Amino acid sequence: MNRRNLIALGAFAALPALLPRGARAVVPAGGDKPGEVVRTHALSLLAPPTLPADFAHFPWADPNAVKGGEVVLTRLGSFDSFNPYILRGTPDIGIGSIYDTLMASNPDEATAEYGLLAETVELPADRKGVTFELREAARWHDGRPVTADDVVFTFNILRTQGRPFFRAYWGDVTEVVAETPRRATFRFKDAGNRELAQILGDMPVLPKHYWEGRDFARPSLDVPLGSGPYKLERFEPNRSAVYRRVEDYWAKDIGVRRGLNNIDTLRYEYFRDTTVAFEAFKAGQIDFRSENVARDWATGYDFPAVRRGLVKKEEIKHEIPTGMQSFAVNLRRPLFQDARVRRALIEVFDFEWMNINLFYGAYVRNTSFFSNSDFASRGLPEGREKAILEGFRGRIPDSVFTEEYKLPVTDGSGNNRDAARRALALLRQAGWTVRDRRLVNAQGQPFEFEILLQGATFERIALPYVQWLERLGITARVRTVDPAQYQVRIDAFDFDMTVDSMGQGFSPGNEQRDYFSSAKASENGSRNVAGIADPAIDELVELVIGAPNYEELVARTRALDRVLLHHNFVIPQWHLPAFRIAFWDKFGRPERNPRFGLTFPTSWWIDPARDRALAEARRSL
Repeated sequence: MNRRNLIALGAFAALPALLPRGARAVVPAGGDKPGEVVRTHALSLLAPPTLPADFAHFPWADPNAVKGGEVVLTRLGSFDSFNPYILRGTPDIGIGSIYDTLMASNPDEATAEYGLLAETVELPADRKGVTFELREAARWHDGRPVTADDVVFTFNILRTQGRPFFRAYWGDVTEVVAETPRRATFRFKDAGNRELAQILGDMPVLPKHYWEGRDFARPSLDVPLGSGPYKLERFEPNRSAVYRRVEDYWAKDIGVRRGLNNIDTLRYEYFRDTTVAFEAFKAGQIDFRSENVARDWATGYDFPAVRRGLVKKEEIKHEIPTGMQSFAVNLRRPLFQDARVRRALIEVFDFEWMNINLFYGAYVRNTSFFSNSDFASRGLPEGREKAILEGFRGRIPDSVFTEEYKLPVTDGSGNNRDAARRALALLRQAGWTVRDRRLVNAQGQPFEFEILLQGATFERIALPYVQWLERLGITARVRTVDPAQYQVRIDAFDFDMTVDSMGQGFSPGNEQRDYFSSAKASENGSRNVAGIADPAIDELVELVIGAPNYEELVARTRALDRVLLHHNFVIPQWHLPAFRIAFWDKFGRPERNPRFGLTFPTSWWIDPARDRALAEARRSL
């Protein structure tokens, strides 16, 4: 995930755009002499930024894109707030478009970001801070300038009253001060957190003069003030929200924005049911759809508009690390605290049967918390990775050193007896026995739990799993709730098992604290959904954050990955290294898609000729 979207949307939504891209910040070449300050227009970790300070536009963006038109998009669930940065309330999904960030990422470069609100960045030689100098032209929608006081206010209010994510992510910042009206300086407690400057560049900036006198921690439907390319124009709570392009947007002609944000109106329509949402798309009420259901992708798009070419269907490959999607158990529950029990739950999950019968062979199994990246562990540890793990011997599973982590593989027939036998053996070792076809512990208590879901889509995955568990004498029940209720329960860790998605990126870093640290296991609203709390893992996370170079980062992250896997914390699911999209043929778009993002609707536009032709063709449907 693009880290910018993670912060801008409050790190709450289980959407592809909300998965984190990973740790990134580091200085450009130079600035190593004592007392020397590096002044730069861009930051990157893996390679020097490719674009100069005066670049006209991103290479994948079209500066001649047509402005105008409306796009109607769908969202599931409801909303009752326009504050995406707090635990309370369910925010509208589009609200992030009203805010600008200090820096803007380039989805064609793995780790680069360039100045947006900030014109330049200054990094001291000791790497214990960063200064952002704001553009003189930066303006709020009410015409007032964006100032360093706004930056200081934003950081402090998000860290004290925002979601727990911010406290974890910015934990190594000791203070932020406004040195002048346009210069905001952050100071770090040490130089070990190499990504921190760039993390702060991802921060959305909020208007101090708007929020003073308001209760930031309270959900609100007041229309907030921003500085971004769109304004919230009108809305109906829980039904729709409409955003209007800002004609005199202050940043429309700078390099990171030219050719982008072309569509005049973005309208989000909310549906509580995925089937109804799909029917709305087929009826032409929705313009664009990102498909995440393999069955629908394979069989659901044979309708007249597709056959006539009015709806286009595409699969676009990407190079984004895919992280870990899984069934996550709640380790806070006594039922799941034995690793042998957790491995038994893994053994009976028949991915191959699902891939053949439910997914049309579309998916690849997740075998790492850092899947589809260099950071995924493989084979047995060796070299530097093994040396790191030796320092934890006796505090991590012994199998880390002797066994390659492997998931069970079946023939896909559904006859998974070998796995059932292995699972039962593990459960017996953990003190469970089968009595009258029910699995019980020494006290006669049955093994039973609930699988919490936020939509009907995953019921077709959970229900076969329930049947496989029944063969072991385990009673699992599926409970599906609406997205708002689901979020409340997940924030409070009120579940037994659920579907969790841990997005990872090109350079893992601070976000690992929120996923895996002991401190976050007990902090409501954190991304440590499973409740992982282990001192050795805490230390490995800090090693990842403090990695001095890329080679060491790879070794340390693989060590962390290997330990997480051997604890059997989750039942790994699958990933797809591609975007599956369908859309009504009214759009123009750049000649190519960037390597690491879809950039819809940001870089697309309404093509007037296509729009007219589509309107004419629809009349004859």
